[in-house]
Amino acid sequence: MVYSRVVTPPLRIGPIEISPPIVLAPMSGVTNRTLRALYKPFGFGLTVTEFVSSNALQYGGKRTMEMIDQHGVEKPVSTQLWGNDPQIMATAANLVRECGADIVDINFGCPAPKVTKTEGGSACLRDVDRCEAIMKAVVDAVDCPVTMKMRLGWTEADLVFVEVAKRAQAVGVQALTLHARTAKQFYKGSADWSKIAELKRAVDIPVIGNGDLADPYDAMQRMRESGVDGVMLGRATLGNPWLVSRLRALMADEEPAPVPGAPERLRFAVHHYLTMVEEWGEPRAVPQMRKHLGYYLKGFAGASALRERLMRTETAAETLAILKQTIAQLEAREPELAVA
Repeated sequence: MVYSRVVTPPLRIGPIEISPPIVLAPMSGVTNRTLRALYKPFGFGLTVTEFVSSNALQYGGKRTMEMIDQHGVEKPVSTQLWGNDPQIMATAANLVRECGADIVDINFGCPAPKVTKTEGGSACLRDVDRCEAIMKAVVDAVDCPVTMKMRLGWTEADLVFVEVAKRAQAVGVQALTLHARTAKQFYKGSADWSKIAELKRAVDIPVIGNGDLADPYDAMQRMRESGVDGVMLGRATLGNPWLVSRLRALMADEEPAPVPGAPERLRFAVHHYLTMVEEWGEPRAVPQMRKHLGYYLKGFAGASALRERLMRTETAAETLAILKQTIAQLEAREPELAVA
């Protein structure tokens, strides 16, 4: 794919410089402090916590507070909040700021029923006035930049993204992220990047594009064509943080390194696994890492059968033994494949 070769400038959100302008998407049960710290060195200029309920933050439960916890090495960090009450959102924003958030992000994008059934996330887009009230309350509550992530609208018949963006800019929100699907689409169909370009033309604050960015060359092309100031990567990076490093290279006008082979990917999976066990303890890490191993185990012969075995392991020792044995087998096969 051909694109204009030029060094991509940093993204600036208030006083914060984000370089390169690649943002880790907030993902529930995924973007905890461990993953953010592990993936940051691949080239994320900004990492975002799991999205957290403003209502839950009122009670300060251990699990809720862990969702906004930081190492420090993954900074700058944005904490994303969801909720439907302006005052509760403002109180939550003040709390996460006190806990170290460099940016407070408002979630008007999540389509999950557990969020939308309480009029949070993308359900807020059904009431533009309430969106504005929430944004204003959060901006007034904190001394750091406030950003907002949204979808196009609740349905195709009610695309409110431009109106919500203009109101966001008016009340002091300093950057916007658009996932170019409607709430009702969930993750089906294709993200409409022409709408992201439309949003960029409609406002003066930075716009970050999100949706269907699984290839670094394609991401660069979409960024150039839409004129956005940055991109947000989510599901495509899981098990594949090298997508980020390859995109970072393109943004620096450099040739990306080749996609790593299966042994290298699995060695990093082992590192991820060991770090999770060390930080969270084996009883929590083993079940949580099953989904991550599923992401790392893609694209090589025998991956499906291996995945089935690893989904049934109960201890870290058993899992790691299988992974290390697999790495050795793959490395032994690579010379044969090269000769063939």
